Amino acid sequence: MIVVADTSVLINLCRVRQEDLLKRLFHEVIIPPEVAGEFARLTAASPRFASLSLPAGIRMQTPAYLAPAVQAATGLDPGESAALSLALEIHADAILLDERRGHEVATALGLTTIGLLGILLRAKTMGLMPAVLPVIDALQRDAGFWISEPVRKHVLRLAGEA
Repeated sequence: MIVVADTSVLINLCRVRQEDLLKRLFHEVIIPPEVAGEFARLTAASPRFASLSLPAGIRMQTPAYLAPAVQAATGLDPGESAALSLALEIHADAILLDERRGHEVATALGLTTIGLLGILLRAKTMGLMPAVLPVIDALQRDAGFWISEPVRKHVLRLAGEA
């Protein structure tokens, strides 16, 4: 499976030391330069992300252009716009992102989306991690990752940890 990743999924996985899941779950992870730039800015500006680095094995590729439908969409940051355009261009199997607006645009464009919690569920299903609860707790505590209580309960039920 070839995926394009946005910044939030990458930086949060790195913060809770689960970035190895990317290479274990996906054949190839590709990011546009804008995502690498956002990652670098966040690690420089936010103490909770200080000293993190992009996971090894991620390939960088510049999209040939920003897709007109992406350009027309409002509420996207430059990393999301570039990642969505790149995913369309290379016919990625999925795009890894968490932001609601990015997910809405991706769905409208016919792209498959996988969020951070979906990655954790896939990893548990494949036997790559014994439990998602400790990682969810770490995401909320250490990365400041916001999860509503109903979503948290739903994910834990899906993981068989409710």
